[in-house]
Amino acid sequence: MIIDTTTVQAINSFSKLKSLNEVYGIIWMLVPILTLVLGIMIGILVIMWLEREISVGIQQCIGLEYAGPFRVLQALPDGTKLLFKENLFSSRGDTRLFSIGPSIVVISTLLSYLVIPFGYHFVLADLNIFFLWIVISSIAPIGLLMLGYGSNNKYSFLGGLRVAAQSISYEIPLTLCVFYPYLYVRFVET
Repeated sequence: MIIDTTTVQAINSFSKLKSLNEVYGIIWMLVPILTLVLGIMIGILVIMWLEREISVGIQQCIGLEYAGPFRVLQALPDGTKLLFKENLFSSRGDTRLFSIGPSIVVISTLLSYLVIPFGYHFVLADLNIFFLWIVISSIAPIGLLMLGYGSNNKYSFLGGLRVAAQSISYEIPLTLCVFYPYLYVRFVET
C-alpha cells in the first residue's frame, strides 16, 4: 500500500487543530452568556417602551413623536443623558460612601449571575451554590444603606433604610422558596 505524502501532511495538520478545539469550547461557552445578556437588554427596552406608552395613555398626551419606529429608540438619548449627567455630592456628606454605594449594588447584582450554569454539562445540584447565590444577592442592601448614610441627610437616610428593608423583605420569601423543596425532601419524606 502506497501512502501519498500530501495525505500524511493533511492528517498532521488536523492534529494541530486540537488547540483550536479549546478555543471553540470557550467560544461556545460565551454564546449562552451573550444570549442571556442580549435577552435582558431586549427585555429592558420592551419594559421601557411599555412604560412610556402606558404613561402617555394615562396622561392623555401626544408623547414622543420622532424617536424611531414605535418610539423605541428613545432609550438611546435617555442613556446618553444619564452617562453625561453631572454627579452632585453633598458638601457635608461622605463622598466615598456615596460613590461606593452604587458600585456595591451593581456588582452584587451582576455577581449573582455567576451561579447560572452556562454549559451543557453543568447542573445546579449542589446546595452550596444556592447559599452562594443568596449571600451575593444579599450584599445589595448594604450599598443602599451606604447611599443613604453617605448623603448626610436624615430623609435620604430614612429612604435608604426603607429601600434596604424592602429588598430584605423580598429576599426572605425568595430564600424560603428556593430551600422549600430541599427541606421538604429532607424532613417530610423521611
